Amino acid sequence: LTLSYADLMDRKQVEIDCTLSCVSNEVGGDLVGNARWQGVELRPLLEEAGRAPSATQVGATSTDGWTCGFPIEALDRPAGDQTPPAIIALGMGGEPLPIIHGFPARLVIPGLYGYVSACKWVETIELTTWEDFTGYWIPQGWSREAPIKTQSRIDVPADSATVNAGVATVAGVAWAGRRALATVELRVDGGPWRSATLGPELSSATWRQWWWE
Repeated sequence: LTLSYADLMDRKQVEIDCTLSCVSNEVGGDLVGNARWQGVELRPLLEEAGRAPSATQVGATSTDGWTCGFPIEALDRPAGDQTPPAIIALGMGGEPLPIIHGFPARLVIPGLYGYVSACKWVETIELTTWEDFTGYWIPQGWSREAPIKTQSRIDVPADSATVNAGVATVAGVAWAGRRALATVELRVDGGPWRSATLGPELSSATWRQWWWE
């Protein structure tokens, strides 16, 4: 199935809220971000191309030759599952996809680290098997399934900031792949764990803001 940029733009467009995270993101790191993505749902396209029962992996290749692959189960959403669908993204934040983020088209697969799923400047997508296709990072010892792990970050107060005496606000974001987030707890200097207030949930695959005084 061969599709031009115009062909993709003519197809039904969906918008999803999804947090993307690098597997190398350290505690408190900035290799994570949240955005509203616009594009075409991937699963119907692959079914149109022909989804063989033997397929176990979705492989993708970039225009620069970089490859990645993820389990075909990442496309499935059981009844009642509120996880956003996997898409071929064409837009980001209400604008055309920036070149640095993969223009003209890239993959956004909720719940998976980028090294198995986030193919930018995508050229080919194929239904394949684990035996017949190997993504760039897998021979180097990285996991082939790569679900995003639960992680949190403190943004306020910033590192090395001066905090005035009295009540202070501690705030940040937390995310858990496509599993949604139920609670964030904090403690200070070995004291009791306290529940933070959570901001609204955009989707089960996005981070949530939290704060505590």
